[in-house]
Amino acid sequence: MNSQRNVVVTGMGLVTPAGRGLADAWNGVLAGKAAAAVDEQLAAAGTPVTIACRVPAYDADAEIGRGAKRRLDRFTHLGVIAAREAVAHAGLGDPDAEDPERIVATDPDRVGILLGSGIGGAETWAEEYPRFLDKGPSRASPMFVPKMLSNTAAGTVAIRTGARGVNMTVNTACAAGASAIHVARDLIRSGVADVVLAGGVEAGITALSISAFAQMGALSRNPDPAAASRPFDVDRDGFVMGEGAGVLVLESEEHARRRGATAYAVVAGAGASADAFHATAPPEDGGGAVLAIRRAVEDAGIDPASIGHLNAHGTSTPLNDAAEARALRAVFDDHTDRMVVTSTKGVTGHLLGAAGAVEAIFAIQAMREGLVPPTANLTNQDPDIALDVVTGEPRTVELDAVLSTSMGFGGQNAALVLTRA
Repeated sequence: MNSQRNVVVTGMGLVTPAGRGLADAWNGVLAGKAAAAVDEQLAAAGTPVTIACRVPAYDADAEIGRGAKRRLDRFTHLGVIAAREAVAHAGLGDPDAEDPERIVATDPDRVGILLGSGIGGAETWAEEYPRFLDKGPSRASPMFVPKMLSNTAAGTVAIRTGARGVNMTVNTACAAGASAIHVARDLIRSGVADVVLAGGVEAGITALSISAFAQMGALSRNPDPAAASRPFDVDRDGFVMGEGAGVLVLESEEHARRRGATAYAVVAGAGASADAFHATAPPEDGGGAVLAIRRAVEDAGIDPASIGHLNAHGTSTPLNDAAEARALRAVFDDHTDRMVVTSTKGVTGHLLGAAGAVEAIFAIQAMREGLVPPTANLTNQDPDIALDVVTGEPRTVELDAVLSTSMGFGGQNAALVLTRA
């Protein structure tokens, strides 16, 4: 095993509230306009919070195939759409074929799928359990189990692409997308796979989940959707639920070179840790996050001062934002003042299990274009958060290495260091 072989990103696919597709989603976060809106389904259900960040409307049957709406949960739809774009972006399929997402540019037996999801088929649970209670056991849907299983998105992507390598689903809650990239990178380094489609997917906006998060005190109660998600702001009061998917094509640098693929970034470092502290709250000093970030930087083998940008977890909750700022200071000391920070959750809301993958893609885009998106709705930065956070307009900055952080309920932390290819 060559544990030091470079793993590069050769394709990216996005479905987010900021926009669908890599270009539109990136332009959406650069614009810095919140995607949150009053959700009609939540309002009709009378939930305590009715604000959410939905992805642009789509027709599952038209885009994925007849019966997709009935046979597949919404989170699987989003995963398939993002994976399709990533496969095309990486040049793995044949764009002129009847099924262009089918992998033909390399041996599909050596292509893995590794997706993260915190909840899985939330809409299926929300629809089917009331029907079971009302109609009885004989009316339970035979599609319930395959639709709701959190591994269905990864399995469906494999079915559609023909990828027969390692196929796994990672659940570290809101760190799941980043964790999937970490594990996928290591699978390629180990020689188990040449290529892995890795990322995260989530579609958890249901009346039940929103009500539960609201009862926990995790969601913003701001009545203005446009101003509700406000990472690092002194008036932040919780996150806004979002949905989406981000899929990256990872492959060994040697394999990418052999097939003439373009490398957009190197997954240079990955770190993980547990807070071992509390089910939902981070320790005040961000101790678990400190470990994950340090491990990622050490794994990358680079000078910490070369990291010029952080796409922060930045959920807009009082505890998380403050703890993350302290963690960054503990790792980077005075260099923290020279690190340009943003939280794209001000635009997208919190995508839960998809967040880490989507934000890793945004970090790569920032490095490629030398442009860091603003943090939406940050008008009065919390004086206890001593970070250089971009506000108002995107900031131009030269970047050779970037960091993306993710933290999940259960105290699970993930950090990724991405460098120029």
